[in-house]
Amino acid sequence: MPTEPQAAAYRPDPALLELAGWLGDQVSPADFPQSLVRFRNDRWAKAVGLGQLDDAAWQAHFARFEPLERNLPHPIALKYHGHQFRVYNPEIGDGRGFLFAQMRDAQGRLLDLGTKGSGTTPYSRTADGRLTLKGAVREILATEMLEALGVNTSKTFSVVETGEELWRGDEPSPTRSAVLVRLSHGHIRIGTFQRLLALEERDHMEQLVGYCLAQFPGPMPPDDAPGRDEPAVILLHQVVERLADLAASWMVAGFVHGVLNTDNMNVTGESFDYGPWRWLPQWDPGFTAAYFDQGGLYSFGRQPEAVHWNCGQLAVALRSLADAEPLLAALHRFGELYMAAVARRWCWRLGVEPRGGEADARLVALSEKAMRDGKMQPDHFFFAHRGGRRAMGELAEELAPYRPTGDDDDYWQGDTPQTMLIDEVEAIWSAISERDDWQPLHAKIDAIRRMGAAHGAATTPAGHLKP
Repeated sequence: MPTEPQAAAYRPDPALLELAGWLGDQVSPADFPQSLVRFRNDRWAKAVGLGQLDDAAWQAHFARFEPLERNLPHPIALKYHGHQFRVYNPEIGDGRGFLFAQMRDAQGRLLDLGTKGSGTTPYSRTADGRLTLKGAVREILATEMLEALGVNTSKTFSVVETGEELWRGDEPSPTRSAVLVRLSHGHIRIGTFQRLLALEERDHMEQLVGYCLAQFPGPMPPDDAPGRDEPAVILLHQVVERLADLAASWMVAGFVHGVLNTDNMNVTGESFDYGPWRWLPQWDPGFTAAYFDQGGLYSFGRQPEAVHWNCGQLAVALRSLADAEPLLAALHRFGELYMAAVARRWCWRLGVEPRGGEADARLVALSEKAMRDGKMQPDHFFFAHRGGRRAMGELAEELAPYRPTGDDDDYWQGDTPQTMLIDEVEAIWSAISERDDWQPLHAKIDAIRRMGAAHGAATTPAGHLKP
């Protein structure tokens, strides 16, 4: 994005039903005491043919979870394992969410509607299966900002306040509750494959690889790649390329996800599952988002390493279907793909045409140095240097040969850029919590979308799944 998604007719296609018998469990949604629609993403509702729903129908489908016509007959909680902070955990899965529906967009791409905070499942363990309203508001802000900055992200589709009082140890309690619906291309995680490896379900692994290749098509591996015609090898090449680009997009956005466990890595290359996220207050590779990440495993500067490590765990799982050599060859592409994606996205955000090779790498390095030395916040840096207009010193010399992409949008003539720093996030939540005032949230969404329109669509490699 940030161009408006193309409107489409409603085209249900519950493709996951062919795998549902072993990939998930049928579950029932919670019965909430209240269903007050707080956010509906009408532009993305139109993209999947649901823009015509009135509030009563919206509540029926996205608060009570009555099935959509000709879609999944019941919600499915997906099964998966995962490495959590590098410790393997086989006792996870959809603990407060489920897959609710699948449909095609105007380009024929499969899109999922999944939930967060919709009640307990067999994988909830001791948790209550609920979501705080603050958590839902934070997810709206994260997904809107990332979308505007060209990141391939899930979209917050709906937030309904549910009228329950929740108790949490990391925020004032009791606190208000909500159920959230997200729109994604898919919900197949690296941890989904890890579970099949652990249970030695080779046939199911083959079926899942086939499903991913059919429903999330991407480019073939390079001509000289070993095993390039094997399904498992093709899938790993595609996932490595998508996740290298995703890691690069986070870095260029100045975004810290916070919890990059393998169960939070989607094979479609979409950023999703937002918990303790932050945007950088200044360029600092050591900055962490999660208070419990005391070792800095998922700090800002270590995110590419974490994503690459997770790709390695997918390679381990796929080893049950393919030899090591072609899988390692796919995995070894990550570094080069990541650096190319950083350069491409960096130039896009600076508003200049890439020159390629060493020139772009040097531009990135000098920009990082300027931010470190000047203790600059990334949004302010890119805004100030858009098209090379205010660059000084060595950076000005480096930008001089670059051709601006053309910035006649009024956004770039303003005094300050849009940012998403924690103080503003807390202020937006305080207005809701203390006065039930939703105006600051809606004003922020409008401003973010305005910024996204000024940036224009980010360039991504052929075969990526970004709408």
